[in-house]
Amino acid sequence: MPYANTLAMISKVPSAIPFGFEGRLVTVEGDMNRGLPNFNIVGMANKTVSEARERVKSAITSSGFLFPDKKVTINLAPADLSKDGSFLDLPIALSILILSGQLLESDMKDRLFVGELSLSGQLRPVKGIINIVELAKKSGFKEVFIPIRNLPQASLIKDITVYGAESLGSLYQHLKGQIRLNTQKNLQTGLKTPNLSPNSPVLDHIHGQQLAKRALAIAIAGRHNLLISGPPGAGKTLLAKTAVNLLPALTPEEQIEITKIYSLANLKTDHAITTRPFRNPHHTASLTSIIGGSTGPGEISLAHKGILFLDELPEFSRNVLESLRQPLEDKKITVSRANQKTTYPADFILIATMNPCPCGYLGDPTHTCTCTSTEIHNYQKKLSGPLLDRIDMYLEVEKVDNNSLFLPPKSTFAEHNVVKNTITESISQQSLRYKNSYTMNGNLSSFQVSTELKLTPSARKFLKSASEKLQLSARSYFKTIKVAQTIADLEKAPQIDANHLAEALTFRRRQP
Repeated sequence: MPYANTLAMISKVPSAIPFGFEGRLVTVEGDMNRGLPNFNIVGMANKTVSEARERVKSAITSSGFLFPDKKVTINLAPADLSKDGSFLDLPIALSILILSGQLLESDMKDRLFVGELSLSGQLRPVKGIINIVELAKKSGFKEVFIPIRNLPQASLIKDITVYGAESLGSLYQHLKGQIRLNTQKNLQTGLKTPNLSPNSPVLDHIHGQQLAKRALAIAIAGRHNLLISGPPGAGKTLLAKTAVNLLPALTPEEQIEITKIYSLANLKTDHAITTRPFRNPHHTASLTSIIGGSTGPGEISLAHKGILFLDELPEFSRNVLESLRQPLEDKKITVSRANQKTTYPADFILIATMNPCPCGYLGDPTHTCTCTSTEIHNYQKKLSGPLLDRIDMYLEVEKVDNNSLFLPPKSTFAEHNVVKNTITESISQQSLRYKNSYTMNGNLSSFQVSTELKLTPSARKFLKSASEKLQLSARSYFKTIKVAQTIADLEKAPQIDANHLAEALTFRRRQP
């Protein structure tokens, strides 16, 4: 394709990049001058962006366009914003096509472009596409052009037209009116509620452990953190994995939040997340992998609106355990680096397990504990008081008699469905009480507990006596009330009564 008679002196193509949990606008400016052929990219671009020179040049020629044999300079504005990743390949290529007269600057009006280019000119998906589309909508752009494999995620954002392109060539044809690209309106955008698989653990698959099942129902219904202690083989892990099937369906807003996080972590870039997450990191996981960093969210954010399962909690490093204190309290994590501070959401239910001692058999009637008193003390002290104070519920489980394990499997999910329906009704009660769908009993502040929750006179008297006798800290005091409120909601009681508080106190951890 020959150059046009009049070449643009300066080209400008709007684009954007993810920045933390949000996004930042980037204008790709191009300049072309006479001189020895050269191609430079400036504007605080890291190595990945600098390498775009070779990708863009090959993509342009492979797509049948001419790459100018002049001095080309690309500036990524603002220059003081660090750019990372391959998001800007496409707008850089378009900027060069404008400079060489193969596209018009008017083709870019009210449009934003983002995408990675292959050497053949195909568009590859990029992470954080929801951040980019949300920012484009807020900034007043009418249309956004992205890789077609990113289109299912982008379809979650309403009231903006998003086009998915397979290649640089097909995008060019669309801009010239020769073809029409697919938009998010062509996709099925409704929420999907996955069917429960018969192979997934449900309450009906667990023999005995009625108290543990009750604790799971309370934890899920009110979004309370739960620590389960017991010997090996007691079913602690099975109980935790069953909890994920008790979680309610995602709301549209939650689906966007979760998909956004997974896209930023570059785990899912070609489809939306439709189920609540269940994250199960190994106890050898590093601090950065748990809390996240400048490169993306960690496990606590990947568990947002779902469950973070920490098996054998005391085996995690002290730094990792103490790092959980802020997100358990604030439902978010702020990671600070030398030149950047990033905040990611981290509103998860923590379900953790532990053995009563290093060998696991302290108090087990069928096995002898081989640990010394010092070993037991040091093991239990790995969990600090401030961390344990942020765990709402504590449960000790025992091994189930082997004779009761070999029973005919139940063919229906009767028990599971009844409990899940009760949880769903409890969550609906909370939505009515707090007048929104995101505030749960477990998330209430101490001020909200005092103003929103109602206790009967007998409950107040019981709580006063119990708090003095058990020497509850202020945090434990309010957590007991919040758990009691969830118990009351499960029973459809209008107020917290003494029996609700009594049950809530059975899930407080006894001091070793």
